[in-house]
Amino acid sequence: MAVLLENITNCVWLAFAALHQETPGFVNKSKLKVLTANIGTLLDLYGVEKGLEHFRSTQTLNFNQFKYYLQNEVFASLPNKAPPSELQRYENKIAEVCWLVCRKKYLCRKNGIFNDDGIFKIFRIFCVLAELAADTHNENFYQVLLHPSEVFQIAQTLANSLGCTFDDDDFTSLSVSMGSFRLTPFIAVLESRCLDGVKDHVAINEAVTDLYQTIVEDVIKKGFMTKKGYIFPTMREYWFVLTPTELTYYKTRSEKEKCGVLPIEPNSKLAAKAGFKISLQTSDRIYELGTSDHMTRLQWISSLQIAADHSGNPLSYQRQLAAKRRQQRQGRIQEMIRARAQLQKERTARVAAEGQAKELEAVVRADVMKLSELEQVKGKLEKLLEEETQAKRDEEIVRALQARVLAEEWEKREELERLQEEQKQLLEEERGKRKEYEELQIYKEKELMSAKSRLIQLEKEREALDEQLKLATEKARRSEDKKELLEAKLLQVSPQFRDNDRVRRAHSFMPSTKEKPIVLEVRSATLRKKDK
Repeated sequence: MAVLLENITNCVWLAFAALHQETPGFVNKSKLKVLTANIGTLLDLYGVEKGLEHFRSTQTLNFNQFKYYLQNEVFASLPNKAPPSELQRYENKIAEVCWLVCRKKYLCRKNGIFNDDGIFKIFRIFCVLAELAADTHNENFYQVLLHPSEVFQIAQTLANSLGCTFDDDDFTSLSVSMGSFRLTPFIAVLESRCLDGVKDHVAINEAVTDLYQTIVEDVIKKGFMTKKGYIFPTMREYWFVLTPTELTYYKTRSEKEKCGVLPIEPNSKLAAKAGFKISLQTSDRIYELGTSDHMTRLQWISSLQIAADHSGNPLSYQRQLAAKRRQQRQGRIQEMIRARAQLQKERTARVAAEGQAKELEAVVRADVMKLSELEQVKGKLEKLLEEETQAKRDEEIVRALQARVLAEEWEKREELERLQEEQKQLLEEERGKRKEYEELQIYKEKELMSAKSRLIQLEKEREALDEQLKLATEKARRSEDKKELLEAKLLQVSPQFRDNDRVRRAHSFMPSTKEKPIVLEVRSATLRKKDK
């Protein structure tokens, strides 16, 4: 019964992990006796737990030791071959016992959406698809891990069955951050990512039940078909449930009233008949089934053929698919490892090639530098040769120019000497003229000085004359005042006398004609001095 032990290993480990308390990875024998006794009772084996007392000398066992004991002392008592239905029944019972041991850890959750039965079914789904992996930190401790691709498929199926939207990108980022899933995170992911906004617990339970039947109970297909009766050859409609070993039909979709079972054998033959009917031939008899349309018939024929192909295999159909997916993942991993190794080889080869290329590049660079240096030397030599040739030409030209310039220089020198003589003559003449101009200038300056002194003298004379004029004017004014005063006195003495005396005074005070021209001449002389 190695297949049965392999199928329940994940469940047994979860129960074993729930029993250890002090030392991780080790459980006391007294606790393992209870678990072993319950498993033995389910397998109709009694007293199998008594051998634990004498198995090894320690009081505790790790999981490898306990699994070894189960394999050799418990499951070895069962027949090597058993019908798949019996294996399924044993597995269900042992899983229920293991769940009773470890359920407290997973049912004590706050704000959980799944009920207890739903959590148990998810526990069974997880155990069927998960893998048992050793802990890297403790060799006696294991972990049951579910690959993110399996979680993605289950979550997407559950969300689609409930009509919820499933965000692939969000789940991908979550799986990258978490890696493989344990049972508790697996339940939390299903509740948070697949049941967003769903409050109908009946629908949730139905969706979980469908998923449980598909993965755990190995249900390949369900649906309505008609079946031809054995006694009464009439077609009656039933609800059919297909597994790899049998096709069970019920009266209603609730699957409560079982009507019969059609065996599925490895040599079963299928054929399509007229009227959308299917012929199922087994070793006992031929069954005639009917569908509603051509597409439904094709689906049922394909599902029945899958069931017939896997009916003789002790491993369940879903476990075979999971193993195939696991092999594909391992193949992809191996391919990735090979690709990485190939990539590493290519990188090494590329580094070596780059090193060789750098060496060759250095050699080529050195050759190029030498070639460039030689080209530069050649260019310099050619340039020097050209410069030498050009220098010779220039030398001849310069000599010719020097001869011509020398001749022109003699001519210019003669002309310069002649011009110097002329310039000397002009300078002598200029000096003579300049001397005359200087003498004339000195004479003019002397005349100017004498004129200035004369002008100053005239101004002084004018000022003296002006003073005399002011005195004469003042004297005349005083004389006029005295005259008027005397005339007033004379008028008071006698009118006649006043008149005669007035005439006489008038003649006496009148200026003589000889004095007036002198004053005029003085004034005209003063004005001429001012003009000058």
